[in-house]
Amino acid sequence: MNAFTIGEGWTLFLDRDGVINHEVHLSYVNTLEEFKFYEGAKEAFKIFAARFKHIIIVTNQRGVGRGITTIENLDLIHQAMVAAVTEYGGRIDEVYFAAELDIDSPNRKPKTGMALQAQKKFPGIDFTKSVMVGNNISDMEFGNNIGAKTVLLLTTMAAVPPVLTYLDASYNSLAAFAASL
Repeated sequence: MNAFTIGEGWTLFLDRDGVINHEVHLSYVNTLEEFKFYEGAKEAFKIFAARFKHIIIVTNQRGVGRGITTIENLDLIHQAMVAAVTEYGGRIDEVYFAAELDIDSPNRKPKTGMALQAQKKFPGIDFTKSVMVGNNISDMEFGNNIGAKTVLLLTTMAAVPPVLTYLDASYNSLAAFAASL
């Protein structure tokens, strides 16, 4: 289940917490000091930059909507993340986040609002030539909802949940996924 082929012009969508960086158990990554890359994640972006036309982060950030994480801290985290990835020879083309509390918001995953924002900014994005990498069911539902390939990282769960019948691949880490390309 860990093999599919990507071609020229593909887009990579990535969740943030639990994919690129460690999650904070039962809380949010609220400050730059709490943002810790997974081992090999920064290096993975160098591989992604060579393989994908667009690299887009799509992250639900409910902590902002709850007033726990400030928008200023979120911006600092994203700026530092992009700078660190760039320093390692990778790139992130855009970061989209959904701060809404309402689970029915069109921007919160698994809804497709962030993907549509990306497609508006980068009109060449073809969702059927896209990959969504995440660490939870809502990420996989998001990928499925836009018609993308779905890759589950087992960074925060022990095994693939049986409900994920449409999953295209699973890996133990972002670095392992990058190495498979």
